[in-house]
Amino acid sequence: MITLDKINKSFSGKNPILKNVSFNISKGESVVIIGQSGVGKSVLLKHINRLLEPDSGKVMIDDILLNNLPYKDLQDVRRKMAMVFQFGALFDSMNIEENILLGLKNIKDLKLDDMLNKVENSLDLVNLNGINHKMPSEISGGMKKRVGIARAIAMDPEYILYDEPTTGLDPITTDRINLLIKKVSQKRKVTSVLVTHNMRTLKKVANKVIMLHEGNIIFNGNVDELYSTKDKFIRYFINGEKNGE
Repeated sequence: MITLDKINKSFSGKNPILKNVSFNISKGESVVIIGQSGVGKSVLLKHINRLLEPDSGKVMIDDILLNNLPYKDLQDVRRKMAMVFQFGALFDSMNIEENILLGLKNIKDLKLDDMLNKVENSLDLVNLNGINHKMPSEISGGMKKRVGIARAIAMDPEYILYDEPTTGLDPITTDRINLLIKKVSQKRKVTSVLVTHNMRTLKKVANKVIMLHEGNIIFNGNVDELYSTKDKFIRYFINGEKNGE
């Protein structure tokens, strides 16, 4: 379980980005975090694996408090998690296989043959067989996103964090990525947390939605509850309805 309890965060003492943010994410849930640009969605996501530290409040993963956790113990917790970055975050000087192998090389007692099998299995799951020795410059943006997901699932994580996984993609490729995220969640039984602006992604993937506005959570519930809300601001955000009408 992921637990955030009264998280506050600001940068350089300026206006707070997150204000007393609290929620729980249970094992196996697919949670989508939405909100306007600059509202703190990615900042919130990076607190879950302690890429960012809160100014105050608690972050817990499976009842382990991450705040001030020694680095070695933090790394043990992070091994349960993988992150898919907005633009794939592939190293241009490495081929696809080498990019996926990077994280696997940090796993103790894992032989090279085992690592290569994990690479093959993860590429198979994202329908990218046979591109092992291609360079990132030789594949499309949508394929780079899928390689990023393959790299994440190769680690056999319990949690996958996705930062804007469909940004910049056309509707067809977006739907393919959405179906892939859902497939990975169901087949690998991982807990998924996604930051997105894309309502297609929300509808395809989420069984729980968290919405941020001005640093606060203004919605925490399921997709049906989101679309039936009477809140004018939320209706305007999700439907583009002027004044919620």
